[in-house]
Amino acid sequence: MKHGFVKAAAASPMIRVADPDYNADRVIESARAACDKGVKVLVFPELVLTGCTCGALYTQRTLLEGAEKALLKIVDASTGMDMLFFVGLPYLDGTRLFSCAAAVYNGDLIGLVPRENVDGTCFAKPDRAPREILFAGAYNICLSTEMLFACHAVRDLAVAVELGADSDAVVPPSVRHSLAGATVVAQMASFPMTASSRSEAELTVKYQSRRLIAGLITASPNKGESSTDNVYSGLCMVCENGVMLAEAEESPCMAVTEIDVNFLANMRMKTGNFGSADYPHYAAYWGCEVSETSLTRYFSKNPHLPALAADMPAYCERLIDIQVSGLVKRMEYAGLDHCVVGISGGVDSTLCVMICARAVKRMGLPSENVVACTMPCFGTTSRTKSNAIVVAEQLGAEVRVIDIGNSVNMHFDDIGHARDDYSIAFENAQARERTQILMDVANEVNGLDVGTEDLSEFVDGWCTYNGDHTSMYDVNMGMTKTQVRAVVKHIAQNTPDKTLADALWDVLDCPVTPELLPVTNDTIEQKSEENVGSYSLQDFFTHKMLISGFTPEKTFRLAKIAYGDEFDDEELIKWLKSYCRRLFSQQFKRSCLMDGPAVEAFSVSPRCGFLIPSDGMDSVYLAQIEELERELGLKD
Repeated sequence: MKHGFVKAAAASPMIRVADPDYNADRVIESARAACDKGVKVLVFPELVLTGCTCGALYTQRTLLEGAEKALLKIVDASTGMDMLFFVGLPYLDGTRLFSCAAAVYNGDLIGLVPRENVDGTCFAKPDRAPREILFAGAYNICLSTEMLFACHAVRDLAVAVELGADSDAVVPPSVRHSLAGATVVAQMASFPMTASSRSEAELTVKYQSRRLIAGLITASPNKGESSTDNVYSGLCMVCENGVMLAEAEESPCMAVTEIDVNFLANMRMKTGNFGSADYPHYAAYWGCEVSETSLTRYFSKNPHLPALAADMPAYCERLIDIQVSGLVKRMEYAGLDHCVVGISGGVDSTLCVMICARAVKRMGLPSENVVACTMPCFGTTSRTKSNAIVVAEQLGAEVRVIDIGNSVNMHFDDIGHARDDYSIAFENAQARERTQILMDVANEVNGLDVGTEDLSEFVDGWCTYNGDHTSMYDVNMGMTKTQVRAVVKHIAQNTPDKTLADALWDVLDCPVTPELLPVTNDTIEQKSEENVGSYSLQDFFTHKMLISGFTPEKTFRLAKIAYGDEFDDEELIKWLKSYCRRLFSQQFKRSCLMDGPAVEAFSVSPRCGFLIPSDGMDSVYLAQIEELERELGLKD
């Protein structure tokens, strides 16, 4: 349960219709198997103790009493199980029959939740007000549709129940439960198998989980149900915020994974809509030992990209369309008919000039209205210069080669800076000279100076203030370096222009470099990733810390899983520490960013709500990292 990871499972055992005692044994077997796997929240299908296909048998007291005894058997068998699990059964309350979910934890029955939508069944519609009942003469418990099962040990873990057709309601009960604070919904299903049932269930669960920013654990009846009119499949699913984490359809069936309730709570915190007192619920508490949950779920090295390769082409085209649409709108609004872009042969400027080419084409303007300026200086290599020119020429852009060496040297003389002093002033003077040229060329041709810096570089501040940091509009500012590279690769794979493709592949093969320091033997020597770390790793940190709201400790844990084959603990700590330091020290550059389109629901633009103070302290972050270093034996 450490870091908010809760081992969760949906189970659908092979039962026998109208045989509660037999079914109880199957439930106990499944519960023990789940407990052995470290599961903390387990969900069974609706009416699992009797079967959901008993029909008129539900009105027979013999069956109802058998179901009660079966549940008592399960409760007794749960002693010693540090796991909350939900079992479905019919329950007769006076003269009203309910389809209920029984919440069981460590030898105790802690609540009953009845189904609300009962049309066409023999079950009664329950009251929402909680009532205390005496179950089977043994347990004083609450019977209510409005129940939250809150964990003592994990503050972000609260579980609610949704039964059967309740999930199909116009406003499902899970909406109320989530607004009341439930981060996990136990969906005890009863739907039969059809030709489209699996795909429909998957879509529904994903949508509901994303809409509620919740974890959904869904268990469906298995093939042990009656086949008189339907066949059942045992479909089990675990979904988190719209992402399917685990899925199985077997006989018997169990889907096991980990739900990150800390992540869900962080996402909800940004909305301010959850945990409202307008949705009163009865809270039943259960204990749980806090330990480090063994993680089996997959953590991608590239969380900003689609999980499936098949989705990548459409995804990249979507990113391109966002960039082009933003640029076209800005040019049309400003009454401009040219794009001016500085091309270096790097991946960012390469994508930028291709976006500019598409933008002028969409506007019905000639390709020469893209003015591509390559501005070689002390650190420029023939490789990057050549790639920049080839790409621009193949796109039909006007190419201007403007050597800035003389003007930069004159500037050094003006300010008294030694020409062989390779300090930060040496580097930044070149970046600022290039920006001045681009701005002036834009003014000259009635154009827009289009910036090339990407989100990754703005996050780590790897840009020159009032140099490449500045433009009139930046089409890349919402895209991570990972996304930029993915789009350039996509274009290289799909362009019919072999010359362009070859240049793009070479651009992708080049190390990321600002090319601001003198070179020897025409070789790229200044490499950005040697200073700020792997951009892929940085983007991973951004996704976990800035988007998901994770602590440095939790981020390190996940980075170790995703990148353990590339970096050892010491390297991961080094770059995580660097990331946190730069996140704070470079905020002043983000506080005055130019306009540019976001491509996902995150941006470091202050206009999108990223309002970190420019003089904030990183001490609490670094203290946690230093404590982690001590735990790993990397620091005394």
